[in-house]
Amino acid sequence: MKNHIIIASLFLFLANGGNALATTYNLPPNPGDSVVEQFPSDEQATIEVAHSQTLLDVARDYLLGQMEVVRINPNVDRWLVKPGQSVRLPNKRVLPDAPHDGIVLNISEYRMFYYPRNNPGKVISFAHGVGRQDWKTPLGKTSVARKVKDPAWHPPESIRREHAANGDPLPEIVPPGPHNPLGAYALYLNLPGEYRIHGTDIDKIYGIGMQITHGCVRMYPEDIQALYGQVDVGTPVYLIKQPVKVGWLDNVLYIEAHPDLEGDEMSQQQRYAIALSLIQKATKEDFPDFDQEALNKALTELTGDPIALYERLPPLEGATVEPAPMPVALPKPAPKPKVLPVVAKPTKKLPVVAAKPEPKQAKKAAKTNVVAVNKSAKKPDAKAAKKKPTVVAVKETKKQDKKANKKTASTGGYYRGT
Repeated sequence: MKNHIIIASLFLFLANGGNALATTYNLPPNPGDSVVEQFPSDEQATIEVAHSQTLLDVARDYLLGQMEVVRINPNVDRWLVKPGQSVRLPNKRVLPDAPHDGIVLNISEYRMFYYPRNNPGKVISFAHGVGRQDWKTPLGKTSVARKVKDPAWHPPESIRREHAANGDPLPEIVPPGPHNPLGAYALYLNLPGEYRIHGTDIDKIYGIGMQITHGCVRMYPEDIQALYGQVDVGTPVYLIKQPVKVGWLDNVLYIEAHPDLEGDEMSQQQRYAIALSLIQKATKEDFPDFDQEALNKALTELTGDPIALYERLPPLEGATVEPAPMPVALPKPAPKPKVLPVVAKPTKKLPVVAAKPEPKQAKKAAKTNVVAVNKSAKKPDAKAAKKKPTVVAVKETKKQDKKANKKTASTGGYYRGT
């Protein structure tokens, strides 16, 4: 009975009344929050298995990725889940740091998030498979170029050679049907190379949530049917790679970390650097006082399960309006202390520096001029009746004055003469 209640709660009908089941989340009501959850507590997202099966069967039944179920149940045997044994299902998810518009595919977690324009406030999440390390899924922004129901597959020559080498030759055209790897629905992306979001055949249905395709995005048959019915041509598609994410929910900061994709491995030091940068950005603090043990757990176990590591004080009641003008008022006085000291200091110092050496030079120049005047005064006294020597003395005095003027010229461009 408990199992049936959880199934009824976990799988909601799509907004358009379709037959397919999907995991639909309400977007957080608080602005700035980016963590969604299906149940108020993680304990409510636990089921009891009724009969012996594998974790792959659980993933298929609940339209989850194979690896995400395996990682959050490390103590459960992947190949044998006994009757009555408890299995955890994902509950919380940190939304990727991307626009809440159209389709967002985070290939690091094998999961897509669809934000329906006709149903704001909701986000629908689907598991999917991605390209292998030798056939990587491209990254970047694109859009849905066209939609095809029951597509035929024209395998490229490179894929045909690969299959032939493995003893599984492919025809030039694979017609629609249960063994067509494209499934019954395909969304062609506006990218070179025939990249698609498509379904799967019955042979590879347990590969959802793994790195197994030739670059396309593979989904469960039920999920691609639901997405195909809601998505229009031209819908934006964001293909991103975010193995580490952080997000707020009710003033609690969560971190979600996933293992590296094959061919994109990073060191533990690089992983910690990315996490610290995201935490600093989210908290707006250079040295936030977060739970280091929780961070180590998230970055070591890499289960993809969001873990709380920091809690901030909620805003006081009735004071939500007051903080708003504070950031606007703070920058206004900032330019004044920067400008005033710069203008005030040089205006006081420059005249003092220029004035100090000038009196000394002026005194020297005055003494020189006095001597010159005395000499010129004595010469006319000795020969008062003669005027020519007086002219000579005046010339000599001018020469001496010029020499004195050269000495009295200040380095600052100021001149203080007789």
